[in-house]
Amino acid sequence: MADQQQLQSAIDQVLERAKAAGAEADVIASSSNNFSLKANAGELDEYKVTSGQVIGVRIVKDEHIATSYSESLEPASLDMMVEHALANATYTKKDPHQTIACANSQLVTDYPEVYQTDNATVDDKISLALALEKGVVEKPNATSAPYNGFGESDSQVILANTLGTRCYHKERSTYCYAYTLFEKDGKQAMHGGMSTGRRFDELEPEYCINHGYDMAKALLDGEPVNTGNYSVVFDLNCLSSLFGAFGMCFSGQSAMKGINPWRDSLHATVASPLLTISDVAYIEGGSAIKAFDSEGFATCDTILIGEGQLQSLLHNSHTASFFGIDNTANGSRSAKGGLGVSARHTVIATGQSSEAELTGGEYLELIELQGVHSGADAVSGDFSFGASGFLCRDGKRIQPVRGITVAGNFYQMIKEIDAVGDTLTHDHGKNFFAPLIRFSSLSIAGK
Repeated sequence: MADQQQLQSAIDQVLERAKAAGAEADVIASSSNNFSLKANAGELDEYKVTSGQVIGVRIVKDEHIATSYSESLEPASLDMMVEHALANATYTKKDPHQTIACANSQLVTDYPEVYQTDNATVDDKISLALALEKGVVEKPNATSAPYNGFGESDSQVILANTLGTRCYHKERSTYCYAYTLFEKDGKQAMHGGMSTGRRFDELEPEYCINHGYDMAKALLDGEPVNTGNYSVVFDLNCLSSLFGAFGMCFSGQSAMKGINPWRDSLHATVASPLLTISDVAYIEGGSAIKAFDSEGFATCDTILIGEGQLQSLLHNSHTASFFGIDNTANGSRSAKGGLGVSARHTVIATGQSSEAELTGGEYLELIELQGVHSGADAVSGDFSFGASGFLCRDGKRIQPVRGITVAGNFYQMIKEIDAVGDTLTHDHGKNFFAPLIRFSSLSIAGK
């Protein structure tokens, strides 16, 4: 992994070359060390150590924009990268709205939780990886742990531009997961658990083992329910992936391209008044904490939907200029790509409903969705996924459910909400925070 000084000097060279060519530019340089382990049949099946760096430039010259990147920090490679970007820019369409916009930003992510010292040894990590698989296969009827592993990443990123901006971020993260394949009486079921954190000792391997096993066992005898409309409560990981599939509706970039169904819906009612959704820069334990966006602007909180009304989309300087509105500092760019828009932490505000209100009567609890992105049309809002879960009554699981298809329209679904819980929880990835939400009526194709 390149050290900070190497990245800084590479950035200086790139910015100098861009200025000498009469262009403005921003540069993202990042480096990372990654380590992962997997177990199979009681032995390590994978022991992978990777490290690398990449530097990428976005050139703006005479309203033409182009990007280029290099995985080498050699001076000749950096010069070639700038030359490629300058040459490519001559072929792109003029865009007066995309500029290098962030001047003199000197931000550093200074939340200590994001980069913590970790004293765990390699042996500790190997023991954990082996224990994940062993913990699963020791249980009755658990024939294997087909997916399991441990991983960690240590990364840094520097962002700089020709307007005097230079920002720095480093972070550490780690995760482990285990899936159980449960077999009995000729039937099979599989489920998994995942744990993430900033330090090794934050991981919960026992949760991964037990959650995956308990759910696979509980789902084994699942059958389709009768076809019809049901109230639905999604497991938070399912809800997170569902919102992810339709995240385009919050994107100023998709609005600029004319494909966002909410492009002309600002301040209109787009959801139930029970629903308030924000994009939040800092939340305790969040996985996307960073002081600045990919242009160097300070990250901030943005209310997207307030009590059912669309308050804002997510913008970078390009989309904000296009629409003539304020930038929400959601610029997103990797060293290898162009400027886009992305969320940080999606937070759905808690409601007033107790667990008893949320789980009254009959409803489906869906804990697994299959084919979320292939089964979703983000423009129309229509979706259709395979699903598994439980038929519940008054908070109790009555029977496991498998082999059903849940279908509906996302934009309609978020208007038809029966209850929003009063306790905030998060998905495995810790970038989606929400209470449990009960949706009034979704179409279930069963038997």
